[in-house]
Amino acid sequence: MKAAPDYVPAHGLLRGKSVLVTAAAGAGIGFSVAQRAAEEGCRALFISDVHERRLNEAVAAIRTATGLEAVYGQLCDVSKEDQVQALVSQAEQQMDGIDVLVNNAGLGTSCRVVDMSDDEWQRVLDITLTGTFRMTRAALRSMQPRGRGVIVNNASVLGWRAQVDQAHYAAAKAGVMAFTRCAAMEAAEFGVRINAVAPSIAIHAFLKKSASEELLDQLASREAFGRGAEPWEVANVMVFLASDYSSYMTGEVVSVSSQHA
Repeated sequence: MKAAPDYVPAHGLLRGKSVLVTAAAGAGIGFSVAQRAAEEGCRALFISDVHERRLNEAVAAIRTATGLEAVYGQLCDVSKEDQVQALVSQAEQQMDGIDVLVNNAGLGTSCRVVDMSDDEWQRVLDITLTGTFRMTRAALRSMQPRGRGVIVNNASVLGWRAQVDQAHYAAAKAGVMAFTRCAAMEAAEFGVRINAVAPSIAIHAFLKKSASEELLDQLASREAFGRGAEPWEVANVMVFLASDYSSYMTGEVVSVSSQHA
Protein backbone atom coordinates (compact mmCIF):
# COMPACT_ATOMS: atom_id res chain seq x y z
CA MET A 1 0.00 0.00 0.00
CA LYS A 2 1.31 3.41 -0.94
CA ALA A 3 1.22 6.24 1.56
CA ALA A 4 -0.89 9.30 0.86
CA PRO A 5 1.00 12.07 -0.92
CA ASP A 6 1.91 15.33 0.75
CA TYR A 7 -0.82 17.95 0.93
CA VAL A 8 -0.81 20.02 -2.26
CA PRO A 9 -0.08 23.74 -1.76
CA ALA A 10 -2.66 26.26 -2.93
CA HIS A 11 -2.40 27.98 -6.31
CA GLY A 12 -5.13 30.63 -6.06
CA LEU A 13 -7.61 28.71 -8.22
CA LEU A 14 -10.67 30.34 -6.62
CA ARG A 15 -9.24 33.79 -6.00
CA GLY A 16 -12.02 36.37 -5.71
CA LYS A 17 -14.91 33.90 -5.87
CA SER A 18 -17.66 33.21 -3.33
CA VAL A 19 -18.37 29.59 -2.48
CA LEU A 20 -21.30 27.74 -0.85
CA VAL A 21 -20.76 24.15 0.32
CA THR A 22 -23.46 21.88 1.76
CA ALA A 23 -22.78 19.24 4.44
CA ALA A 24 -19.40 20.77 5.25
CA ALA A 25 -19.12 20.09 8.98
CA GLY A 26 -17.09 17.21 10.35
CA ALA A 27 -14.09 15.55 8.71
CA GLY A 28 -15.34 14.45 5.30
CA ILE A 29 -15.15 15.66 1.72
CA GLY A 30 -17.44 18.64 2.42
CA PHE A 31 -15.16 20.11 5.08
CA SER A 32 -12.10 19.43 2.94
CA VAL A 33 -13.51 21.20 -0.11
CA ALA A 34 -14.62 24.14 2.04
CA GLN A 35 -11.17 24.52 3.58
CA ARG A 36 -9.54 24.02 0.19
CA ALA A 37 -11.73 26.78 -1.29
CA ALA A 38 -10.56 29.17 1.44
CA GLU A 39 -6.95 28.17 0.85
CA GLU A 40 -7.40 28.72 -2.88
CA GLY A 41 -8.30 32.35 -2.31
CA CYS A 42 -12.09 32.57 -2.29
CA ARG A 43 -13.28 35.96 -1.05
CA ALA A 44 -16.13 34.49 0.99
CA LEU A 45 -17.22 31.03 2.09
CA PHE A 46 -20.63 29.87 3.28
CA ILE A 47 -21.10 26.35 4.65
CA SER A 48 -24.14 24.43 5.83
CA ASP A 49 -24.85 21.26 7.77
CA VAL A 50 -27.54 19.69 9.95
CA HIS A 51 -25.32 19.49 13.05
CA GLU A 52 -25.09 22.87 14.78
CA ARG A 53 -22.10 22.17 17.03
CA ARG A 54 -20.02 20.61 14.27
CA LEU A 55 -21.01 23.42 11.92
CA ASN A 56 -19.83 26.10 14.33
CA GLU A 57 -16.61 24.17 14.92
CA ALA A 58 -16.02 23.89 11.16
CA VAL A 59 -16.48 27.64 10.65
CA ALA A 60 -14.01 28.38 13.44
CA ALA A 61 -11.51 25.78 12.21
CA ILE A 62 -11.48 27.14 8.66
CA ARG A 63 -11.07 30.71 9.85
CA THR A 64 -8.16 29.70 12.06
CA ALA A 65 -6.45 27.48 9.48
CA THR A 66 -6.75 29.81 6.50
CA GLY A 67 -7.02 33.31 7.91
CA LEU A 68 -10.21 33.96 5.92
CA GLU A 69 -12.58 35.95 8.12
CA ALA A 70 -15.52 35.84 5.68
CA VAL A 71 -16.58 32.30 6.63
CA TYR A 72 -20.24 31.85 7.50
CA GLY A 73 -22.41 28.91 8.51
CA GLN A 74 -26.11 28.09 8.56
CA LEU A 75 -28.09 25.00 9.47
CA CYS A 76 -29.80 23.37 6.50
CA ASP A 77 -31.51 20.06 5.84
CA VAL A 78 -31.54 19.76 2.04
CA SER A 79 -34.65 17.58 2.23
CA LYS A 80 -36.58 20.66 3.41
CA GLU A 81 -37.38 23.17 0.67
CA ASP A 82 -37.88 26.07 3.08
CA GLN A 83 -34.42 25.51 4.57
CA VAL A 84 -32.84 25.30 1.11
CA GLN A 85 -34.46 28.59 0.13
CA ALA A 86 -33.33 30.23 3.37
CA LEU A 87 -29.75 28.98 2.90
CA VAL A 88 -29.39 30.19 -0.68
CA SER A 89 -31.05 33.51 0.13
CA GLN A 90 -28.76 34.15 3.10
CA ALA A 91 -25.64 33.08 1.20
CA GLU A 92 -26.56 35.33 -1.71
CA GLN A 93 -27.01 38.27 0.64
CA GLN A 94 -24.02 37.58 2.89
CA MET A 95 -21.56 37.03 0.03
CA ASP A 96 -23.05 39.45 -2.51
CA GLY A 97 -23.89 36.56 -4.81
CA ILE A 98 -22.89 32.90 -5.04
CA ASP A 99 -20.21 32.19 -7.63
CA VAL A 100 -19.74 28.50 -6.79
CA LEU A 101 -22.11 25.93 -5.27
CA VAL A 102 -20.77 22.57 -4.13
CA ASN A 103 -23.55 20.04 -3.57
CA ASN A 104 -21.96 17.64 -1.11
CA ALA A 105 -24.94 16.64 1.02
CA GLY A 106 -25.84 12.96 0.79
CA LEU A 107 -26.92 10.01 2.89
CA GLY A 108 -25.84 6.40 2.65
CA THR A 109 -26.97 3.33 4.57
CA SER A 110 -26.44 -0.39 4.02
CA CYS A 111 -29.42 -2.63 3.36
CA ARG A 112 -30.43 -5.43 1.02
CA VAL A 113 -33.28 -4.71 -1.37
CA VAL A 114 -35.52 -7.43 0.14
CA ASP A 115 -35.10 -5.92 3.61
CA MET A 116 -35.37 -2.26 2.64
CA SER A 117 -38.39 -0.23 3.71
CA ASP A 118 -39.98 2.45 1.57
CA ASP A 119 -38.92 4.99 4.19
CA GLU A 120 -35.22 4.04 4.01
CA TRP A 121 -35.25 4.09 0.20
CA GLN A 122 -37.02 7.42 0.11
CA ARG A 123 -34.81 9.04 2.76
CA VAL A 124 -31.59 8.23 0.89
CA LEU A 125 -32.98 9.48 -2.44
CA ASP A 126 -34.56 12.58 -0.90
CA ILE A 127 -31.31 13.83 0.61
CA THR A 128 -28.82 12.55 -1.95
CA LEU A 129 -30.65 13.14 -5.24
CA THR A 130 -33.60 15.42 -4.58
CA GLY A 131 -31.51 17.55 -2.21
CA THR A 132 -29.03 18.13 -5.03
CA PHE A 133 -31.94 19.09 -7.29
CA ARG A 134 -33.38 21.52 -4.71
CA MET A 135 -30.06 23.26 -4.13
CA THR A 136 -29.29 23.46 -7.84
CA ARG A 137 -32.72 24.85 -8.67
CA ALA A 138 -32.41 27.54 -6.02
CA ALA A 139 -28.88 28.52 -7.06
CA LEU A 140 -29.68 28.62 -10.78
CA ARG A 141 -32.47 31.10 -10.15
CA SER A 142 -29.78 33.52 -8.97
CA MET A 143 -26.88 32.46 -11.20
CA GLN A 144 -28.67 32.43 -14.55
CA PRO A 145 -29.81 36.08 -14.51
CA ARG A 146 -26.21 37.10 -13.72
CA GLY A 147 -24.90 35.02 -16.61
CA ARG A 148 -22.25 33.19 -14.61
CA GLY A 149 -21.74 30.57 -11.92
CA VAL A 150 -20.46 27.05 -11.33
CA ILE A 151 -22.08 24.07 -9.63
CA VAL A 152 -20.13 20.96 -8.61
CA ASN A 153 -22.05 17.88 -7.48
CA ASN A 154 -20.71 14.97 -5.45
CA ALA A 155 -21.72 11.70 -7.09
CA SER A 156 -20.04 8.30 -6.62
CA VAL A 157 -18.54 5.49 -8.68
CA LEU A 158 -21.50 3.47 -7.40
CA GLY A 159 -23.53 5.38 -9.97
CA TRP A 160 -21.69 3.14 -12.47
CA ARG A 161 -20.66 0.10 -10.45
CA ALA A 162 -22.58 -2.50 -8.45
CA GLN A 163 -22.19 -3.15 -4.75
CA VAL A 164 -24.26 -5.32 -2.43
CA ASP A 165 -26.43 -3.45 0.11
CA GLN A 166 -26.14 -0.17 -1.84
CA ALA A 167 -29.04 -0.25 -4.33
CA HIS A 168 -30.67 2.90 -2.91
CA TYR A 169 -27.44 4.89 -2.64
CA ALA A 170 -26.25 3.75 -6.08
CA ALA A 171 -29.60 4.68 -7.63
CA ALA A 172 -29.42 8.12 -6.01
CA LYS A 173 -25.87 8.74 -7.19
CA ALA A 174 -26.67 7.54 -10.72
CA GLY A 175 -29.51 10.03 -10.59
CA VAL A 176 -27.09 12.79 -9.57
CA MET A 177 -24.99 11.96 -12.63
CA ALA A 178 -27.96 12.09 -15.01
CA PHE A 179 -29.29 15.24 -13.36
CA THR A 180 -25.86 16.88 -13.70
CA ARG A 181 -25.76 16.20 -17.43
CA CYS A 182 -29.30 17.43 -18.14
CA ALA A 183 -29.17 20.50 -15.89
CA ALA A 184 -25.82 21.45 -17.44
CA MET A 185 -27.39 21.60 -20.90
CA GLU A 186 -30.13 23.92 -19.64
CA ALA A 187 -27.71 26.17 -17.75
CA ALA A 188 -25.12 26.44 -20.51
CA GLU A 189 -27.05 29.08 -22.46
CA PHE A 190 -26.82 31.31 -19.37
CA GLY A 191 -23.07 30.85 -18.93
CA VAL A 192 -23.42 28.55 -15.91
CA ARG A 193 -21.42 25.31 -15.73
CA ILE A 194 -22.46 22.14 -13.86
CA ASN A 195 -20.15 19.15 -13.36
CA ALA A 196 -19.76 16.32 -10.87
CA VAL A 197 -17.10 14.15 -9.28
CA ALA A 198 -17.50 10.42 -8.68
CA PRO A 199 -15.19 9.32 -5.86
CA SER A 200 -14.55 5.65 -5.19
CA ILE A 201 -13.65 5.70 -1.50
CA ALA A 202 -12.37 8.53 0.68
CA ILE A 203 -11.43 7.55 4.22
CA HIS A 204 -12.48 9.92 6.99
CA ALA A 205 -13.67 9.78 10.58
CA PHE A 206 -17.41 9.71 9.81
CA LEU A 207 -17.00 6.82 7.36
CA LYS A 208 -15.04 4.86 9.96
CA LYS A 209 -17.98 5.20 12.33
CA SER A 210 -20.58 4.09 9.78
CA ALA A 211 -18.72 1.20 8.12
CA SER A 212 -16.76 -1.71 9.53
CA GLU A 213 -12.98 -1.75 9.37
CA GLU A 214 -13.21 -5.03 7.45
CA LEU A 215 -15.39 -3.47 4.74
CA LEU A 216 -13.19 -0.39 4.44
CA ASP A 217 -10.09 -2.57 4.12
CA GLN A 218 -11.82 -4.64 1.46
CA LEU A 219 -12.83 -1.56 -0.55
CA ALA A 220 -9.38 -0.01 -0.23
CA SER A 221 -7.74 -3.22 -1.44
CA ARG A 222 -9.55 -2.83 -4.78
CA GLU A 223 -7.82 0.46 -5.42
CA ALA A 224 -4.65 0.48 -7.53
CA PHE A 225 -2.86 2.40 -4.78
CA GLY A 226 -4.07 -0.04 -2.13
CA ARG A 227 -5.60 2.78 -0.09
CA GLY A 228 -8.65 4.99 -0.03
CA ALA A 229 -8.36 8.63 -1.06
CA GLU A 230 -7.72 11.36 1.44
CA PRO A 231 -10.78 13.68 1.49
CA TRP A 232 -8.61 16.55 0.26
CA GLU A 233 -7.64 14.54 -2.83
CA VAL A 234 -11.29 14.52 -3.86
CA ALA A 235 -11.64 18.17 -2.86
CA ASN A 236 -8.78 19.12 -5.17
CA VAL A 237 -10.70 17.83 -8.19
CA MET A 238 -13.85 19.61 -7.06
CA VAL A 239 -11.91 22.86 -6.75
CA PHE A 240 -10.53 22.34 -10.26
CA LEU A 241 -14.08 21.92 -11.61
CA ALA A 242 -15.14 25.04 -9.71
CA SER A 243 -12.27 27.07 -11.13
CA ASP A 244 -11.75 28.81 -14.45
CA TYR A 245 -9.24 26.10 -15.37
CA SER A 246 -12.20 23.89 -16.32
CA SER A 247 -13.99 26.61 -18.31
CA TYR A 248 -14.79 24.30 -21.25
CA MET A 249 -16.22 21.51 -19.11
CA THR A 250 -19.91 21.14 -18.37
CA GLY A 251 -22.18 18.14 -17.93
CA GLU A 252 -19.17 15.98 -17.10
CA VAL A 253 -18.79 13.39 -14.34
CA VAL A 254 -15.13 13.01 -13.37
CA SER A 255 -14.13 9.79 -11.65
CA VAL A 256 -11.82 10.38 -8.66
CA SER A 257 -10.67 6.83 -8.36
CA SER A 258 -7.68 4.54 -8.57
CA GLN A 259 -9.74 1.41 -9.09
CA HIS A 260 -8.47 -1.16 -11.57
CA ALA A 261 -10.05 -0.88 -15.01
